[in-house]
Amino acid sequence: MKARQKDQAWSSDRMYDAFRRRDAALAGKFYMAVTSTGIFCRPGCPAKLPRPERCEFYPTPAAAMQAGYRPCLRCKPLQGPGEVPAWAAGLAALLAADPPRLVTADDARRLGVHPATAARYFRARMGSTFQALSRARRVGAAIASLRAGQVGLSRAVRQAGFESESGFRKAASELFGSRAMQDANDLRTLTARWLTTPLGPMVAVASDTGVCLLEFLDRRMLETNFRTLRGRLGCPIVPGASPFLDQVERELAEYFAGRRSVFDVPLHAPGTPFQELVWAELRRIPSGQTRSYQQIAAAIGRPSAVRAVARANGDNRIAILIPCHRVIGADGSLTGYGGGLDRKARLLEIEGVAGVSGLFEIAQFAAPD
Repeated sequence: MKARQKDQAWSSDRMYDAFRRRDAALAGKFYMAVTSTGIFCRPGCPAKLPRPERCEFYPTPAAAMQAGYRPCLRCKPLQGPGEVPAWAAGLAALLAADPPRLVTADDARRLGVHPATAARYFRARMGSTFQALSRARRVGAAIASLRAGQVGLSRAVRQAGFESESGFRKAASELFGSRAMQDANDLRTLTARWLTTPLGPMVAVASDTGVCLLEFLDRRMLETNFRTLRGRLGCPIVPGASPFLDQVERELAEYFAGRRSVFDVPLHAPGTPFQELVWAELRRIPSGQTRSYQQIAAAIGRPSAVRAVARANGDNRIAILIPCHRVIGADGSLTGYGGGLDRKARLLEIEGVAGVSGLFEIAQFAAPD
């Protein structure tokens, strides 16, 4: 289980237990998403409880939808418990529609409510206006299609209701940076850019000292990593120009073309002291080689901290440049990767690691359905 909530007192185990008890009194405190079904629910949902390893937790419906999850049709998390005005139920139904569509002020008016009133209602109950929920739903639907590998980018964005890739990119950029833009007087910003790669679109973010995020667009942890980065560095993320983004775009192109094995672009990777220790060790793994979690733990002088090393490896926000894909299981298995095992296998193949295709086939066969 992975927790993505504001209140750290609510552990994953405690939130899972609330769903097990169907505690409707906690509705609105957090939301549970199910990786095997692609839906998210509120506490009190009458649906059968999934296994813990298939659950993720989010602080708001917008965060769950941005990660690609759809609202549950049984507990209706966009309405919440108790009496709901007819117009609110109508807007919630539009927001839950599949395929998604842009829900507008005109939709609110047609349901007999002023758009500003509707926006305040949803913000109070769901943490976001109905317009923001609609944007999150559409961006998340496109990302979910990309993650599933069902269609290419152009078709995914069209199915999610966008007229063009540029419209999707703009909506995604605004959504990921929206919370941080509340302070218009903050002159310090993190600069973001969309990158096209042979393994799918990526998002890069740079500070004034180096690249601080590089993620595949369809990674579930993307929204969480944006939020964590904004919190650590205390400034908003906005689309823009940066020499570090120019450099990483150029070096990635050379890497995928087989002309580069070492990256020179400066990195800015703030984390806990333990995370930074692990990430520094990851950067010491030469291209074309792999290490196990146990070997990393021993190298940093913490041989018993294998699980903590695995968590820090998964928390890496700078894919490829901090090569967490070079870490495999002690038995030689690929183990997990935030960008997907197929990408991990391809990255290792690019770097000349032998036998990767066989490992990927074994990992696919062994993966839970």
